[in-house]
Amino acid sequence: MTVTSAMKSIDSAPVDSQHQTLPSGLRVTFGGHSIAGVKNRNEDAFAMYLPSSEGTNQLKGITTCIADGVSCSENAQLASQTAVTHFIDDYYSTPDSWTVQTSAARVLSSLNSWLYHHGKQDYQPQNGAVTTFSAAIFKSRTAHLFHAGDSRIYRLRDGGLEQLTTDHSTNGSGGQTYLSRALGMDSHLEVDYIRAELEQGDLFLLTTDGVHDVLARDELIQATKTLSPESQPPKDPHSENVLETVATTIVSQALSQGSEDNLSCLLVHIEQLPIEDINDLHRKLTQQTIPPVMKPGMSIDGYQVQQVLYSGTRSHLYLVTHPDHNDRFVLKAPSANFAEDVQYLEGFMREEWAGRRIDNKGVMKILPKNENSKFLYHLCEYIEGQTLRQWMYDNPQPSLEKVRTITQGIIQSLRAFQRLGMVHRDLKPENVIIDENEQVKLIDFGTVQVSGLNEITSPLHEECPVGSVDYIAPEYLMNQKGTYRSDLFSLGVIVYEMSTGKLPFKLSNTHRQTPKNFGAWQYRSAQEYRSDLPLWLDLSLEKATSPSPTKRYSALSEFYTDLCTPNQIMVNKREHAPLLERDPVRLWKIISALLLVIVVLQAAL
Repeated sequence: MTVTSAMKSIDSAPVDSQHQTLPSGLRVTFGGHSIAGVKNRNEDAFAMYLPSSEGTNQLKGITTCIADGVSCSENAQLASQTAVTHFIDDYYSTPDSWTVQTSAARVLSSLNSWLYHHGKQDYQPQNGAVTTFSAAIFKSRTAHLFHAGDSRIYRLRDGGLEQLTTDHSTNGSGGQTYLSRALGMDSHLEVDYIRAELEQGDLFLLTTDGVHDVLARDELIQATKTLSPESQPPKDPHSENVLETVATTIVSQALSQGSEDNLSCLLVHIEQLPIEDINDLHRKLTQQTIPPVMKPGMSIDGYQVQQVLYSGTRSHLYLVTHPDHNDRFVLKAPSANFAEDVQYLEGFMREEWAGRRIDNKGVMKILPKNENSKFLYHLCEYIEGQTLRQWMYDNPQPSLEKVRTITQGIIQSLRAFQRLGMVHRDLKPENVIIDENEQVKLIDFGTVQVSGLNEITSPLHEECPVGSVDYIAPEYLMNQKGTYRSDLFSLGVIVYEMSTGKLPFKLSNTHRQTPKNFGAWQYRSAQEYRSDLPLWLDLSLEKATSPSPTKRYSALSEFYTDLCTPNQIMVNKREHAPLLERDPVRLWKIISALLLVIVVLQAAL
């Protein structure tokens, strides 16, 4: 990380030329300059971070930020410096699976709380730890901007300069302006979030008010004239940094025109963007060889096959051992039938990526394998137990207590996905294992949706809905994005099936003929199949499996609570509802009976 500020503990030397290439092809160059100006000390700070790890570059992006401490406070310099350094440090410590927005919002909320309470400890209101803050995170083909205060982020494109952020300030008496929003100003912080699609040649300018309050837009544009789309960064790291020279020029010009504040300018040039190329992705996904179908006694990378657990058209599962380990493992290999199917292979690799990051006793662990292996496979923990499908065969009329116990286990496992911004998307009885200790474990998450990965540009687009026909959430079939409520729908269907042995909907043709609206899903009361089930439990299942995501429970815990105790509000609403809403089947039976009576009477007359 490169930081510029007036603090002696931070390297305040000129920023060297820097550029970074991501595996997907993103390349940026940056340079900046900051001075105290006519003031005694510099209370501005800016920072840039380009991770050395290619994986971190791709998953978290490149970060730049700028801050301007409120000058009336003795803590101004501390506030600006803390804002830029801690934001970057903490942002890169958040899970890779989170979106940029989620990660940055969590970090800024925590950072704001620290600054606010630190300022309060000074016991002098004017010495609050308050600072403006503007950050730009460049990930794949998008700039994610976060802003509070009156520092600014501009974008220069095709000769036009656009201010992307909005100043949070108000005009006071005597022509003075006052901040209306900033880090550390209040216990609660509202941060503006802006997404800006990138184009090659874009130039981003981050400035503090000591610069943009003095220089007009035309002057800022004129100062960047030396930068043309064809400009290339210097090859010699010790040669002149063009962007830093421009930033220095802008700062010097603002100072010469009467700026009375600290002055900072940071420039970021988008030199190259990731190219969406299906051929490149195909080469990357097929560089490892799919193992041949194996038999007991055969080995791969030192793992010897003891038993073939499953062999199907999509994958093969083997129970394996290794001479260096006492444990048994499951080796999962894709089927050779999908050797050229990049969408399937991408999902297979995503399953390993997710499994290596989820550490929860309710989720199958995917373990590290030989990084130099030329073969494509997963190494998974071996779970002794039975699938929930087999359990349902063995327990056709389970007690509600057993149903709740298993449901609670599935919920605890799903929470591990939710905390990391993931959606399982293929929840069904076959993908739930109940081990010998009655511990529930989720397996097979090759279709997992990861929020952080969705932000990375890919030429792949899912052509078919994911999930199994009887358990798939309706929104997937209607080309909508899945959320945790999609997994809740699948869970509701599973609980319904555990309780009744039946499914709540009849939709065998949904994959052949996509429903046009949620009306295609008509819930069948669980009491039709099991009369001993109370109404309140039936209502909880109906709400969990509502075709419309917005009508389902807003939290898994709410669903589980209603499975355990009657929700009297829902019961009262149902009991006082019209017969058409309360029991439409019964209503139509009554109407049909009346029509039959009328027809018979007419015939008799």
